[in-house]
Amino acid sequence: MSFSPAELAERALAAATVPCIVLVEVTSTANLRWAASTLTTNGLTGSHEVTVICVHDRVHAGVVSRRAVGPDDVAALVGEAQAAARSAAPSEDANPLAQGGADDGFGDPPVVVAPPDLAHLATGLGAAFEQARSGGLEHFGYAEQDTRTTYLATSTGLRRRHVQPSAVVQLNGKSESRTRSAWAGSTAETLDAVDVGALVREVGERLGWQARRVELDAGRYDTVLPPSAVADLMVYAYESADARSAHEGRSVFGRPGGGTRVGEQLTTVPLTLRSDPDLPDLRCSPTMFAGRSGLLSSVFDNGLDVTATSWVQDGTLAALPGTRHGAELAGLPFRPYVDNLALTGVGAAGTTMDLVGDVDRGLLLTCLWYVREVDPQTLLLTGLTRDGVYLLEGGEVTGAVTNFRFNESPVDLLRRVITVGDTVPTLAREFGDYFARTAMPPLRVAGFNCSSVSRAS
Repeated sequence: MSFSPAELAERALAAATVPCIVLVEVTSTANLRWAASTLTTNGLTGSHEVTVICVHDRVHAGVVSRRAVGPDDVAALVGEAQAAARSAAPSEDANPLAQGGADDGFGDPPVVVAPPDLAHLATGLGAAFEQARSGGLEHFGYAEQDTRTTYLATSTGLRRRHVQPSAVVQLNGKSESRTRSAWAGSTAETLDAVDVGALVREVGERLGWQARRVELDAGRYDTVLPPSAVADLMVYAYESADARSAHEGRSVFGRPGGGTRVGEQLTTVPLTLRSDPDLPDLRCSPTMFAGRSGLLSSVFDNGLDVTATSWVQDGTLAALPGTRHGAELAGLPFRPYVDNLALTGVGAAGTTMDLVGDVDRGLLLTCLWYVREVDPQTLLLTGLTRDGVYLLEGGEVTGAVTNFRFNESPVDLLRRVITVGDTVPTLAREFGDYFARTAMPPLRVAGFNCSSVSRAS
């Protein structure tokens, strides 16, 4: 950029004649793709977006966002936002704007990803490709390192800047005939922190298990869920847990007859689901940034502090995320949405394979896919297993079975947890593209509902 994001924000505020909030988000991304054990493409991209939120008569909000805005475009953008505010209906989530001062680093430039940020991963992949070819396997996949620098400025004097690094790697291994497929993924703050060798070994082991195929009918099975599968279920539960929907009886977290289930024991297993901007390896913004209003965020809440919160504490529902307005409606303390999530258990220990060792007969899943909601009142979800479902007998993996369609509620599933392993950073297979900062344990659960056989690979 030939101009400063902070300059764009200040120009916008100077052009506004009503209370105003400005967000400038600058994104820099490096990516790498590979297929058939060969690097295919890589690239660097950069973009920036400016969002102007104008407030007319304290309750009418006008929001306009646009990409590739330069200094000469700012005044027109503010004019559009002010016009939108004047014509808008009153916002039911209207609240006083946050007050505050300026971060020392507000005027600093955005952080940019560069080609050397891909070097460590590329080197590791090169060694993996050679090994795969000699073993008659093929590797496919995608890796991305992304840095998002966000600037927030308000007419109430608030100035904030936050840099959010994020890296994901997805590796898919296939047998030479491509009749077997296995997946592993990882998330970190930078690609340098990803252990490519560990992903390769995990995929190779799972492909080996698929050499023996076993026919298995649909049913309820004692099942080990690896951290990735647990992440997809917990992320869906978290995204569905806003205070307003619960209060209005539109979610599983609402109490029949009115009110929320906060304070109710969801499971006798001492599990804690929490978020914290300072979680190691999962750090996220300590400030609310909201370019639009919804059930989990409000443009009026921009600039408020994001705090550590336990959503479930030792098995009891302790808090619900949402906006100031939603919390007020529900009669709950305001708990802002946090962009990370971790599940832990008291006295938990062991890896996925440690949990496998305690199963006399059951299943080990790899990951979940195409997860969709069936019933919000129970949070019943349906979806497919993918890239490997394995039969467990006598504490060992004895072969691969077909994929299944599953029907499960993550809230009800917590009640049926038998064993909890160590919590580790993990990448949700389906939802990791937009919610990458998760740390989950493997779980052994009773009666996981594999409702029908799926022929999907």
